[in-house]
Amino acid sequence: MGFFVGLLFGLFAGLAIVVLFVRSENSRSNLRTKLATTVAAFARMTVEDSRKILPAEFYPSWVVFSQRQKLTWLNQHLTKIWPYVDEAASDLIKASVEPVLEQYRPVILSSLKFSKFTLGAVAPQFTGVSILEDGADSVIMELEMQWDANSNIVLAIKTYLGVSLPVQVKDIGFTGVFRLIFKPLVNEFPCFGAVCYSLRKKKKLDFTLKVIGGDISTIPGLADAIESTIRDAIEDSIMWPVRKIIPILPGDYSDLELKPVGMLEVKLIQARDLTNKDIIGKSDPYAVLFVRPLPDRTKKSKIINNDLNPIWNEHYEFIIEDATTQHLVVRIYDDEGVQASEFIGCAQVLLSELEPGKVKDVWLNLVKDLEIQRDSKYRGQVHLELLYCPFGMENSFTNPFSSDFSMTSLERVLKNGANGTDDIENEKAVTHKKREIIIRGVLSVTVISAEDLPIVDLMGKADPYVVLTMKKSELKKKTRVVNDSLNPVWNQTFDFVVEDGLHDMLILEVWDHDTFGKDYMGRCILTLTRVILEGEYKDCLPLEGAKSGKLNINLKWMPQPIFRDS
Repeated sequence: MGFFVGLLFGLFAGLAIVVLFVRSENSRSNLRTKLATTVAAFARMTVEDSRKILPAEFYPSWVVFSQRQKLTWLNQHLTKIWPYVDEAASDLIKASVEPVLEQYRPVILSSLKFSKFTLGAVAPQFTGVSILEDGADSVIMELEMQWDANSNIVLAIKTYLGVSLPVQVKDIGFTGVFRLIFKPLVNEFPCFGAVCYSLRKKKKLDFTLKVIGGDISTIPGLADAIESTIRDAIEDSIMWPVRKIIPILPGDYSDLELKPVGMLEVKLIQARDLTNKDIIGKSDPYAVLFVRPLPDRTKKSKIINNDLNPIWNEHYEFIIEDATTQHLVVRIYDDEGVQASEFIGCAQVLLSELEPGKVKDVWLNLVKDLEIQRDSKYRGQVHLELLYCPFGMENSFTNPFSSDFSMTSLERVLKNGANGTDDIENEKAVTHKKREIIIRGVLSVTVISAEDLPIVDLMGKADPYVVLTMKKSELKKKTRVVNDSLNPVWNQTFDFVVEDGLHDMLILEVWDHDTFGKDYMGRCILTLTRVILEGEYKDCLPLEGAKSGKLNINLKWMPQPIFRDS
């Protein structure tokens, strides 16, 4: 009896194990099928599909969606023909680069030429190519190139002291993006009239300078001067928007040449919360601004001593050649006197983000490097006011920095005469003076109210009032005191006679009145460009240097333009 019971139990247990095994295998088979389907679906996904599933802000900083295609075939062919390219191109490059080097030759040198120039045996590698959309009349191609060269480049240098030095440029490492423009497209082979080439982006350029048979450090400053000359020559000769034009078919290609397209008006207002680089005291900050980093196009501000919240209020103009790709760069340094300045931080503004003819007021966070965005350290902020004015659109909007702004017809006639445009030749020598328009007028400031002011009294309230100061004239006025309020209402109007509105600024400081003194609560700093353009506007301004608080004001401008000689 026990035998049969055990037999039946064993049969049922065996059947149960077989059924469970079959079901498990079927389940695993279904999972594998679903996984294979999912993997196949991911394999068919495009970059756009990936971006739809997960937005770009959720990806780590090292994930890049590249639009560039591989160029393995081109690199293989280039490696084979590189010795012939080296022989053919070396003399051509030498002849075209030498005049540029001579143009940027340091003052301590009497001569700067090539004694040897070969590109070496290592061919550059093109790591990707992309085609850009730019209308129907051209094709734009961008090639990303990497080159660790073993070139043999020797500079023959002569100083004014009669010393001749052969300086070798070695260990060249370069990574950048070249742009090729095929324009215009025609119905004649090879289907385009000319080719423009330019260095669109310079990601890395490293090289070493060495005196053959000597030490370059024996002449102080020589290495830095030569390195600066080489970088300036590259920047001015081939860096975008500079472009070289190679005609393929006969025709007029003057429209492809580099031409100014507009003017960027920049007002460097202030900076705040700058990193202190000094052990004793505070940094002495100054700013360097440029669109193209050439010596004659770089602007430098004055030095503000011992201040981490400097106010500059300085105006600069920059010529723009390509508003779609160029950008303004601001670098902040700490002046160290005779020693090299210490770098504090930098920021940039893309010109494509500016609306032509409209003033843009921006606060920019300073970073360590504009290319690498992994730096999370707070280095301070810089305050700019920007106005981009394209050429040929002067009638569409008003540029207050133009000398013709707010001028009557009589004033324009007088200005033309003062600029030497009269037909009478003998009057030109007398009246040829540079004259500029001064935006003179009356600024009417209405301090309406404040909101959510910070608590400074022990009782949880404050007795606020506002001090208004014109920076250039240092004329001050103040509102009445509103007792026991963090949301005071003043509704008081003050008039200031402003002699030079474009170069003046209004500072509004909020203070807490105490019986035996006063406590600082915050401030707002305004330029007058916007009110000069708009005539009148109302705004709500956050308080700087305060945890909270806003100031409601109304500004009105009544112009009285005059002339002065300079």
